[in-house]
Amino acid sequence: MFKSQINCLVKKNVFKTGMGLLVLSLAILTSSCRPYTHKTGLSEILESGVLKVGSIYGRTTYYNGPITQEGFEFELVSGFAEFLGVKLEVYPFYSYAELIEQLDAKQVDLLAANITMTNARRHQYKFGPAYQTLNFELVYQKGEDRPRDISELDGDLVIIANDIYREPLQTKAVTYENFKWQETTDKDIEELLEQVANGELDYTIADSNILAVARRRYPNLGIGFSITEPLKLGWMLNKDTDDSLRAALLEYFGDMQATGKLATLEDRYFGHVRSFDFVDTRAFVRAAKSKLPKYREMFEAYAGNLDWRLLAAMAYQESHWDPDAVSPTGVRGMMMLTRGTAKDMGVTDRTDAQQSISGGARYFANLLRRIPARIQVPDREWMALAAYNVGLGHLEDARRITQRLGYNPDLWIDVKKHLPLLRQKKYYKTTRFGYARGDEAVNYVENIRRYYDSLLWLEENKDTPELEDIILNAEVKESLE
Repeated sequence: MFKSQINCLVKKNVFKTGMGLLVLSLAILTSSCRPYTHKTGLSEILESGVLKVGSIYGRTTYYNGPITQEGFEFELVSGFAEFLGVKLEVYPFYSYAELIEQLDAKQVDLLAANITMTNARRHQYKFGPAYQTLNFELVYQKGEDRPRDISELDGDLVIIANDIYREPLQTKAVTYENFKWQETTDKDIEELLEQVANGELDYTIADSNILAVARRRYPNLGIGFSITEPLKLGWMLNKDTDDSLRAALLEYFGDMQATGKLATLEDRYFGHVRSFDFVDTRAFVRAAKSKLPKYREMFEAYAGNLDWRLLAAMAYQESHWDPDAVSPTGVRGMMMLTRGTAKDMGVTDRTDAQQSISGGARYFANLLRRIPARIQVPDREWMALAAYNVGLGHLEDARRITQRLGYNPDLWIDVKKHLPLLRQKKYYKTTRFGYARGDEAVNYVENIRRYYDSLLWLEENKDTPELEDIILNAEVKESLE
């Protein structure tokens, strides 16, 4: 896209006088005979065919997943490399200080590492456009006294030893005398959060993105108070970088905003975890420990091409893994099948866990196949889940409303905004299948996404010391509800 823009461009100006035309012709002739030697930062990237990006290891930035690299920042920079038509090389580091050294030495073109655009950094470096906001929170263990400001801290506060975490506290230290904290270079933020959840550390601070993800794994992490006002995130550039790369970043993020791709990516990583329910999460952890082992082999056996943990998350949302569950509407069993669906799937006893899981898995697989092929993963999975709850016909009605109102019917982030409209007469009277509790379908999908995320983490950490006892025994005070 950008490579063609670095070719020699001739602006054709027309002068009314013969002298003006002669001067223009000579200028064009002379410039065409001389090689163009000045290279911009962007042209150097395009000519080398490689975009070099520095990042930090972490779930919201960059990490090696089971199949390929993952992380919100990684997917963003992958999109930018594709936008430029170049290869991406990511250089992940363990500390912010190492990242800064690489940028200062011009070993990387930019840093994509959850970096806040503070005034101090703006004086030292350049930034691309802001693409997210977050704030830093004081984190403590639920069940302990909740601190509401710095003066109420009663214990050890440990933070990551870098400016990103240090600056917010330095600002607070101006107001509160004798305010002290400790810094560590041996642990990352996820380890500090685990220590707080485990009762091994009184306090730490974390940004709201990281904390939203961590609370699905450690639901007894409480937020005492916000350390900062909302801060903007941006990719950091060397102070000597010219404006060509930043111009490309402005165009890229403008396109991401206009097409909804940025919102979709945010929803994939953070949309389902930003709302948090301690009681629900605690109950899920308890059930995953006590009930799930009894049925795990069944989920694995009947999942087919599905991830068995997604199927298990569906079953928990449906029945809390109770094979005898019955709803007021008459659906029943582990996967809450209707009579009609059970008959279609060959299920003769809906309260038989094995039959219910098998029938539910086949029915969900059938819905997945019926979602239009152009809809990509994971959006097609979320839409199939919505259809499992509200019906495929109602899902299609919501997709039509979504398109009619100028949004993308193939993106879950847009469809979930419009599913609740199926409860409003103004909209459902124009649909094929009429009224539906579309808002419940949205909650249904988001809950399953959270349960699935928790199951992934529990499975990844099955050989590490358990935190369930601490989580389940946390005494939640009225002020924490």
